[in-house]
Amino acid sequence: MTEHLLLFPERDTAEQIASELADEGFSEVRVLRVAHAGEDDSEDHDWGVHVREDMVEDQAGPVESGLRDRFTALAEEHHGWYDPEPDA
Repeated sequence: MTEHLLLFPERDTAEQIASELADEGFSEVRVLRVAHAGEDDSEDHDWGVHVREDMVEDQAGPVESGLRDRFTALAEEHHGWYDPEPDA
């Protein structure tokens, strides 16, 4: 199993990306609001797309590497960023 987090400044963007990834059949895709450490202002939150894929077992393998590359490019294309280790 692997987990990924894509972060976007706009909720609409996060929901659009999540819908597209869910349609592709990832094990779990959900949108969540993400506060950054030390930020109290509710407007300083970003919108995250959390992706879990149960079928990837080797986190150092080519499939995982391909997912990281794809999610990095997808986040950059939509003015966001990618966190390859959301649980760290």
